[in-house]
Parts: sequence; C-alpha cells; structure tokens
Amino acid sequence: MLGEVSPPSFRKTLRTNDSGAEIALNSGGVANLFHKSANISLKYRILFGTCVSAMDFPTDGFEGLVFDLDGTLVDSMPAHFEAWCEALSQVGADGVFGEDVFYAMGGRPTKDIVVQLNEEYGLKLDPDTVAFAKKKAFLERLDQVTLNEEVVEYAKTWRGKVPMAIATGGSRLVAEKTLQVLGLSDLFDEVVTADDVTNGKPDPEVFLQAAERIGIEPTKCVAFEDAAPGIMAAQLAGMQVVAVPAPMHLV
Repeated sequence: MLGEVSPPSFRKTLRTNDSGAEIALNSGGVANLFHKSANISLKYRILFGTCVSAMDFPTDGFEGLVFDLDGTLVDSMPAHFEAWCEALSQVGADGVFGEDVFYAMGGRPTKDIVVQLNEEYGLKLDPDTVAFAKKKAFLERLDQVTLNEEVVEYAKTWRGKVPMAIATGGSRLVAEKTLQVLGLSDLFDEVVTADDVTNGKPDPEVFLQAAERIGIEPTKCVAFEDAAPGIMAAQLAGMQVVAVPAPMHLV
C-alpha cells in the first residue's frame, strides 16, 4: 500500500537540449511528459515521501533487465541533493535548485540540469565547473549511500539467468565508484552512463544502448526506474517499466 505526502507547490517546465522531450511539473505533483518526435504525451504522479510495503516484481515475460542506479538500486538521492547544494553554493547560486525540483529531475545528466538552471534563472553557470564540483561533493558522501535491498535482491535472483544492465544518468566515474563501494560491480553485465550517450533521460538513448549491449530487443526488456524522466525514457525505448517508489526518510 502506498502512503502519500503532498509535494511542495511548484511549477516548472523542463526541456532537454536535443531530444525533443518536455516535462511540465505542476503544483499537484503531476508530471506531464511530452516527446515531440514520438508524438506522445504521458502523465505520471510524482509521490514525494512515498513508501511501499512490497513491490510486484515480474517473474516472466522478459529476456533482459535494465536498472537505473541512483534512487533505484541504491538510496543515494539525499547525498546527491546535498552535493548539488554544495556545488551550487561554490559558484554563488545558493537556493536556485529546490529539493522538489531536484527529485522531479532525477536521472537527468548534471550538465543538462545546469543548462536548464541557466535558462530558468538567467544564470551563466559553467556546466563543466558545476558538474566537477558536484561530482567531488557526492564522492565525499558515498558513505551515506545504502542499498535499495528489495531491488538488489531481485536483481541477484536473476544473475546468470538473463542479461542485466545499468542505464544511469550519472557519469561513469561516479557510477563505477558507487557500484564498487556498495558491492554491486559484478552483478551486472553492462553499465551505460551519461558519458556514453549524446542525449540524457528523458531521451531513450541510454536504455536503447543498454539493450543493445546485452543483446536483447528493448521490447523484451523490463526497466526499473524511480524518476519521471527515466520512466519516460524507458517507455520511449519500448520497455516494460517497474516504477520504484522512493525510500521514506524519517526526520
């Protein structure tokens, strides 16, 4: 059973640079996702503060599994948000990236988000500078990252039975460090990162490349994702999608 906490009020329209995908987020926490080239419009409910007692994992009907990393296999989003705050503070942009919008933009490459922030706030932040600072700040917080046990245990049950890949919006360095620290490096056959694609989520490129690398048609893959941009990307790739609720953090 899902438990829901109303999200903070906000309104954002987020566009990728080249993919033709647009995400409009309204005060009700609904993400309206439109992809121009595919001519489809998808609507998702973003549940802030959501918990789930048990997930319904598929047991058949697929030949490959593709997992997002942050927020899906590992509970790393709080550490990522802290890293964002530190990086933006270093360049004099405190407070421009609210936590609600951060979670709604989950899975998008860091540099794409910086470009979006520049457009939204009339800033002139250098994407490479912010991305470097954010990466450094996150790596310093790796000890805060924990496993999403249910999803990891599910992946372990399929190791050696079907090919499995990771499709992440993070950089290769950060992804590999995260997998290493959490003991997941040997679980997956392939890892596709933001460094490997031209267009990040919600463009489907990272999922299409993951399917190609494991040699399975995208339509025969199941993808696991926690964020609206990633869910859209996986669906645009033609995959079945399991939406992974965000862990609840008690304060």
